[in-house]
Amino acid sequence: MSLLQVTRIFSPNIWGWLADKTGKRAAMVRLTAWLSLLCFAGVFFGSQFAWLFVVMATMSFFWSASLPLVEATTMSHLGSHTHRYGQIRLWGSIGFVIAVLGLGYWLNFRPVGDLPWAILAIMVGIGWLASYIPDAKINTQTRVHVDIWHVVRRPEVMSLLLGCFLMAVAHGPYYAFYSIDLVAHGYSKSAVGWLWALGVIAEIAVFMWLPRWLPNVSMARILLTTLLIAVLRFIIIAWGIDYLGWIIFAQILHAATFGAYHLSAVALIHRYFHGRNQARGQGLYNSVTYGAGGTLGGLYAGAVWDSWGAVWVFSIAAACAAVGAILVASQLSKLEAKMC
Repeated sequence: MSLLQVTRIFSPNIWGWLADKTGKRAAMVRLTAWLSLLCFAGVFFGSQFAWLFVVMATMSFFWSASLPLVEATTMSHLGSHTHRYGQIRLWGSIGFVIAVLGLGYWLNFRPVGDLPWAILAIMVGIGWLASYIPDAKINTQTRVHVDIWHVVRRPEVMSLLLGCFLMAVAHGPYYAFYSIDLVAHGYSKSAVGWLWALGVIAEIAVFMWLPRWLPNVSMARILLTTLLIAVLRFIIIAWGIDYLGWIIFAQILHAATFGAYHLSAVALIHRYFHGRNQARGQGLYNSVTYGAGGTLGGLYAGAVWDSWGAVWVFSIAAACAAVGAILVASQLSKLEAKMC
């Protein structure tokens, strides 16, 4: 299962480079969607560790390519209306809630062996729908093309990427160990499921509501605010796990620490990585955050959990978000500049 994270470190960069080089992002999305499905089908032909390792590695390599390519294509289609991205992205969150709750109830009455078939059906749907994604013209005329590493070396871009990296590190233990921590403190599994659903519902609300006033606010200030809220959220999870009211409040804060954070981060990445760098920019963002950051967060949580306990695991997460906020704040004026 860790391969899903590990391949996100390098795979999005490879496919992003190919997409920007060829100018055919939608074609790459279709190709990787069907290849990931083909590789996943291998789960039905063996159950040995070595075989499943190969299946998951190859599937993850292609699967990791899709999201940054779709996001780059979406932002290109939106043009000057990038604030409407959330109204499109919310459907991913709705799909997540339906899948988690629907399959959860289904597996209460059916064997877990149904799960691979359900995943296969969903992947067939993704491959089919990918064929309807229209390609977007890559605008290379209005601005001179700049090498992507010249963009990355800009202090404000480095601060942006490092801030996003630390936000992902902070969320690593949340995604890996939060459910375990809740159950250990006496919460029922159904209650854990509904707490996760509450967080995603709050996230959907932000995707629906925030675009209405995004054109009038600073994306950089939204990003900074979400990092500060993440500090509060992980302190509450660390020290208030026994109090349901505080945990409900912490889950509602997912609206900020994922929903508003993701909207602002994707928009800022799109602003800096334009023209022939768009897909590579989104790929780099996914690699640095969800790939490297998520992996490091899960690893440190696993190393610290038994010796120091959950309180300090989530306290460290809060500290990571705080350092990310300091980095973004140090370059806030440059990140707010209209011309990049």
